[in-house]
Formats: sequence, structure tokens, C-alpha cells
Amino acid sequence: MPLFINRDQIFAHQVHLLEHKLRRKEERILELETENAILHLRLAECLGKLRRDHEVETLNYHQHQRNAQKITRSSLCKLLAEVQAVKQDLSELFAVYFTFSSELEEQSKQLLEKVEQASCSATGHSGDEVHDLQAGVAALERSLEEERERCRAERQRRKELHNALVELRGNIRVHCRVRPLLPFDHVQSSTSGSRPMSSEEVVSAISDDTVMVNCIKTGMPEQSKMFEFERVHGPEDSQEAVFQEVKPLLTSLMDGYNVCIMAYGQTGSGKTHTMMGSQLLEEHSGPQQEAQQGIIPQAAAELFRLILEKPAESLTVEVSVMEVHNNEVLDLLARDAQGNGADQRRDVITTSCGTSQVTSLTHEPVRNAFEVMQIISSVLKLRAHCPTLVHTDSSRSHLIVTLTISSKSPNALALARKLQSAKKDMQRSTKKVWWSPRCSRANPAAHHSSDDHLFASTPSSPCRSPSHSPCPSPRPSISQAPFRTKLQLVDLAGSECVGMSGVSGAALWEVSCINRSLSALSDVLGALAEQRPHVPYRNSKLTHLLQDAIGGDAKLLVMLCVSPTQRFITESLQSLGFGMRARQVQKELPRRKNNILKVK
Repeated sequence: MPLFINRDQIFAHQVHLLEHKLRRKEERILELETENAILHLRLAECLGKLRRDHEVETLNYHQHQRNAQKITRSSLCKLLAEVQAVKQDLSELFAVYFTFSSELEEQSKQLLEKVEQASCSATGHSGDEVHDLQAGVAALERSLEEERERCRAERQRRKELHNALVELRGNIRVHCRVRPLLPFDHVQSSTSGSRPMSSEEVVSAISDDTVMVNCIKTGMPEQSKMFEFERVHGPEDSQEAVFQEVKPLLTSLMDGYNVCIMAYGQTGSGKTHTMMGSQLLEEHSGPQQEAQQGIIPQAAAELFRLILEKPAESLTVEVSVMEVHNNEVLDLLARDAQGNGADQRRDVITTSCGTSQVTSLTHEPVRNAFEVMQIISSVLKLRAHCPTLVHTDSSRSHLIVTLTISSKSPNALALARKLQSAKKDMQRSTKKVWWSPRCSRANPAAHHSSDDHLFASTPSSPCRSPSHSPCPSPRPSISQAPFRTKLQLVDLAGSECVGMSGVSGAALWEVSCINRSLSALSDVLGALAEQRPHVPYRNSKLTHLLQDAIGGDAKLLVMLCVSPTQRFITESLQSLGFGMRARQVQKELPRRKNNILKVK
């Protein structure tokens, strides 16, 4: 059967749907219109608020501008008043200046008139009187020059006699110092009572040049050994008395010889006390404390005193501080405050001249002894220390303080330029004749010729010789050759055995290095004493570093420091034996080495 469809119902249903959608659209339009009206109200409110805020800001801005203008006007008024006051002060100052200038000009004119009158009166004298006066001046100048030549000859003779005296005493001198008993010496022997006490005094200074050692052994008769040295200091000798025996070596230093002073002995024997003293640099404020100064501070003070006696020479002093630790040379002046010295190792080389030199070593220029001790005190805490059974603060390295003295001649070219400049200034100045009893320019007729002859010298010789110059210069000859010398002050590490020090672990390597370096030093002295063709300086960094002080014509002083008690008799005998071997060295005759420097 065919399907019947009612189209009217379909159309009616569609119309119903469309009407429903239309109603929804109209409702949505009403909602949007309502929201639009609300937004318009909000916009009107915001615009009103912005308008009010703008008006308030505008009022505030204008008020701020008015206040700023008032402040600016007030400041300008004050500044204008101050400017007016300054102008008034300047006017008054200018008036005072003008008055002073007028008075000065008037006084200058009067002075020039008086000078002209005096010059006329001087030239008005008879020619015979002027001639006699000039002749007397020339005679006095010749006499002065003769005295200067005689003084130079006497100085040279003094140097020769001093070096001859040092040569007779020996270029290698050995002094011995016996320290007094200290609290840590009072320790009894741990064995039976038949053994002698450890604190018994067995080493003593019986004269100025002899040390006696009483060798006490159980069941054996007492034996005494004598050791002779150039000088022996007992426990009663002061630091000043010790330094007085060292003092002549500093004169040899100024004469052009390298000098080395080293302290040798076991730990606790007084090496550091002898070299540095018992007081720190900052505590040296009184005469009693100054008496405790060791060889290093007293040598620095004496060195600068000798330099002051040579004002005509240009001398410079530089200080360097090194330590030899575990057979490595360390530059203490290059180390940081934490003691990190890994990058401060230095190498010792031998130059073509046969001298030892430390590469990249730090040198600090100094102008007095106080600066020297300041530098040394600042780096002493960086030195290697370790407690042992002998001493609670034992030094485990060799300390080397080097003072380098350099002498340079005056710059002749600069002196010539100064003289040429003085000549131009004189030519630009007034043409009046100035009379001087010491100058040949007193003769007006020879004024110009004398000036021309005075400044007609070459740059290498800016002044005429004293025999021809009417005004000889008090300065010495500028052709004096420069020289360079070194003063090495060495505080060696202790020379005791391992059993005495009681160290263990890593400290054993330190003791081994110390003993090997001191043994190498003994080998070098033995080779020099036997006059072997080869001296083993390079067996140790210590001997290689001190090659200039031990070999050649340098002057070496070994200060043996020994303990007086039975407890340390083995180490004391070893130190005294080392000193006896050092005394056997016969070195070549001294020759002054100028070590000419190339002055650019």
C-alpha cells in the first residue's frame, strides 16, 4: 500500500520550531542590551574618576612647580650674595697684592742700586789687590785638591791593610758560642744512677779561643778534649760582644767582597737567637731590648751606617729571603699569607762567570735597617717548623737572608745636560758682573771667555779638570766603576740525629734532607781543605746556593752554636768537629771583584 504523508502537519511543526528560535533570539537581544547599558554606566563612572584624578594631579604638579621655583629663587639669592662676598674679598686681596708688588719692586730697585755700588767699589780697587786675592784663592784650591788626593790614597791604603788583616785571620773564620743552661736542660738520665746526669755541664769556654769538652763515660777515666777557634764566646758574652767580632767583615763587604755569616749547630743550641735575637722587630723600643738583637739586625744597621759614610756614591740595597726545605729552594717573599709555596720553588744555576744565581728570585729594595727587619719578620712565620723532643718549635729548613749592595756611577750625560741648561739660563739672565772670590769670572774682561771655556766640555766630561777649573767640583770622579756584592746571613737547620729529635712519619724525610745537606756542606769544606780539583757544590741545593760565599775570594764566618750539657754531647762534638774541618781550608788570596755592571 502506498505511504500517506500529511504535509500540513510537517509544515506546522517547522513553523513551531522557527517561532521557538525567534523567541530565544529576542531574549538574547534583551540580555545583550541590558549588559550594554551596564557597561555604558561603568564607562561613564571610569571617565569621571579619571577626570577627577587628572585634575588632582594637575593641581599637585602646579603646586610642586611653584614650590621648586621658590626654592630655586632662594638658592640663587644666597649664591648671588656669596658671589658678591667673594668679589669683595678678591678686590681687597688684589689691593693688598698690588701694594706688596709695588713695595717689592721698590725694594728690588734699591737692592740693585746697592749691588751696582758695591760692584763699582770692588772694581775700583787696585789691580794688584785683586790679583793677589785671586792668587791666594788659586793656592787654596790647589791645596784642597792635594788634600783630596791624599785622602783618596789613604782610603785605598786602609782598604789594602784591612783586607791583609782579614787574610791573615783567614777568609774562612770559625767562631764558637757556648749557650747557658736552659730550663729544658734539667732532665736526668733514665738509666741507673751510676750514669752521669743529662743536665751536667761538660762543655765550657776556658779562654777567648779554646773550648774544653769533658768526655764522661761509665767505668772510664774522665777525658778532656780541646778545640781551638778564632774566637770563643762563653754564656756570659752578650749579643753586642758577638757582633763586634763580626763587624770587620762588613767593611770588607763595602770594599767589594762577598760575605757570608752562617750559624751551625743542633736544635736548641742558640742559632736563631744568635742570628735574629730574642725580641721581635716590633718590640725593639728600648736600649735593653736592642741589646738582644742578633747578628742580622745589627749587620743591617751597620751596613746602612757604612753606606751613609759614602754620600758621593749612589748605593742601592735589595733584600731577598729564601729557605732550603727538603732540598728545594723556596722564595719566601713570593709566598702568600697561607704559606702556599708550591709555585714558589726556584732553581739555582751557575752563570758563565762561575757564580751561583737563583732564577726569578724576588728582591725588595730597602732604605734602612728597619725596612729590612720588617720584611724578614713578615716572612719568618712562613718558615717550616716542627716540634721535636729537643725543641717545641724547631726550624726544619735552612733560612738564607741576602742583602745585595749595588753601586752605580753618576750619570755623566745628565750632568752635562744640567750644565748646558745652566749656561743658557745664565745667558738669558742680566748681563751684570757678579763678583766671587772663588771664581775667575771676577775679572770683567774675561767674563765671557771664561763662561765659554767652562761649558765647552764634552758630555762624557762635563767639567774641566780641577787643575784648570777655578771652581773645582767637590764630587769625585764620575769614572768610578760600579760593583755588586752580596751579604748572605744563614740560619741553618738543626744537625741532630733522628733518635735525638724523636720525629716519625713524614718528618723523617725532613731530617734526612737536613742531614744530607749539612753533610754536603762538610764535603765541600773537605774538598777545599784538600785542594781537590773538583769541589762538589752541586751535591746539595744549599751548597750550590752558597757557592759564592764558600768558594773563590769571598769571606765566610761560621758561628758554631753548642749546648753545654752531657745530654747533647754527641751533637756538640759533631759541631766542633765540623768547625775544625772548616778551619783547615786555605783559600786563594783575596781579589776585589768589581763585577762591572752595564749601565744603559
